[in-house]
Amino acid sequence: MLKPQDIVILLKILASKHPDQLLQKDLATYLCMSASEIHEGIKRLELSGLLGPVYRKSEDSNKIIRMPIKSACEECLIYGVKYFFPVELGAYTRGIPSSYAAPLFEKHLMLGDDPIPVWPYAEGEHRGLALEPLYRSVPQAIAKHPDQPFYELLVLIDAIRTGRARERNIAIKLLREKLCLKETNEQDQI
Repeated sequence: MLKPQDIVILLKILASKHPDQLLQKDLATYLCMSASEIHEGIKRLELSGLLGPVYRKSEDSNKIIRMPIKSACEECLIYGVKYFFPVELGAYTRGIPSSYAAPLFEKHLMLGDDPIPVWPYAEGEHRGLALEPLYRSVPQAIAKHPDQPFYELLVLIDAIRTGRARERNIAIKLLREKLCLKETNEQDQI
């Protein structure tokens, strides 16, 4: 069974320009996780069918690289995460903007005067309602190792997990764009 940190690992791999060059030790550093958490997470992602082996022939040997299976990732992220890892907004706190309050949504939504959702982080520059991230190390990872594509995928998933229908639909559309997937019509799948 997948754990929340597995989705974070998957999103980091999806956000990478060169996922075939990501080493587990690098993932551990970038995500502020232990090497064993990364190793076990990758095993669970493979078992669940979200990562698959790709064989690359090099001069030295046949190298197996774990690459995301984008269609499976799309299905899991859009239709599964909000049910497996639900979230509720908590108390007023300092943190990093997430969900529909992230800069990615500025062109698509106008924020009112309501408190925004933030990942609790003592050094954060914004105040709002606490939204627990998928995994506890996410705010620290984003602050220590800024990665805009990774941050955008995380906030899109949070918008799918917490947003109302309009916010979710925008997040799904943007997620498909980020994953370079064309939008599918629900009718086409029936």
